[in-house]
Amino acid sequence: MMNKECYIGIMSGTSLDGVDVVLCEIDDVECKLLSALEYPISLELKADILKTIEDESSLEQLGQLDHRLGLLFTQAVGALLIRENIDVSSIKAIGLHGQTLWHAPTGEYPFSMQLGDPNILTAKTGIPVVADFRRKDVALGGQGAPFAPAFHEFIFSNIKNSIAIVNIGGMANITVLDDTLIGYDTGCGNALLDMWIAEHEGSSYDKDGAWAKTGRVDYGLLDRMMSDSYFEQSYPKSTGREKFNKGWLQSHLSGATHNPEDVQRTLLEFTALSISNEVLRFNRDMVMLCGGGAKNIFLVERIKALMPNIEVSIATNADEIEAMTFAWLAYKRFHHEKVNLKDVTGARENAVLGGIYA
Repeated sequence: MMNKECYIGIMSGTSLDGVDVVLCEIDDVECKLLSALEYPISLELKADILKTIEDESSLEQLGQLDHRLGLLFTQAVGALLIRENIDVSSIKAIGLHGQTLWHAPTGEYPFSMQLGDPNILTAKTGIPVVADFRRKDVALGGQGAPFAPAFHEFIFSNIKNSIAIVNIGGMANITVLDDTLIGYDTGCGNALLDMWIAEHEGSSYDKDGAWAKTGRVDYGLLDRMMSDSYFEQSYPKSTGREKFNKGWLQSHLSGATHNPEDVQRTLLEFTALSISNEVLRFNRDMVMLCGGGAKNIFLVERIKALMPNIEVSIATNADEIEAMTFAWLAYKRFHHEKVNLKDVTGARENAVLGGIYA
């Protein structure tokens, strides 16, 4: 057994609800969470990220955003180091996912773009950084996402039940632990819910699904959204804001007038239904939820109601698992170990992922 080493993981997902930073102690059999912190993203930076995704941007704007995100991730790590009084010499490396701006793993020129300059992070902290995890998988013909299933297999391998794990971030993904590891994006998670309440209520998210609960499901709208071709595609598959965004929703609203709370309620049902439909494809006894959406009480209620014969629970450290994934991926990179993802992403082979910024 290898000696335990300390790694930091950083995750800023498509939900843009904050930067998750974790400190983990890792060896070849365990990834133990030692501490965690959620660092806020300023409203100005969040707006600029969304504007860059949704509108045309100049090379200058992209370059500046890359730098600003590098500073944000540095500040987030610094906050954890200071709060926990951590000696930087005790940290082997930082695993940095970066902020996804665009994910297009299919087509003539497939790519996945994450911003947040790792050079800034290592220069200011003095800690090596592992970043740019997704593009090697894409270069090998894979989707470059989701990566969480490989980590789920590592941390949940001792559970004997027939389980699935569902991570609900801005997008949602499923992991099915079986003889062959299965994992893919089920569709939208929190992204449209957060976008809609921000536009109509000025809140960054719908706490506990309280606003959605005041509305009614518009089944016509729900049917139109569920008829999207993404749900007919077989896995491996992945998606993001380049697909499920404001323009996509507006196209299904069809210019008609809708009560805002009814749209919110319908979007919540859309997330719950798209998740439950995928879980029910597999003969599972139990589903464990993680990610920010696992804190949405009403969303969890609806997922349970749509799968009455399956036990639904919230995973331990549900909020931190994604950031822990990238601490673990940094560990894998430093030990030159391939990541078991080819059956998830469709890549030609498993590979050592990420570049080291020393």
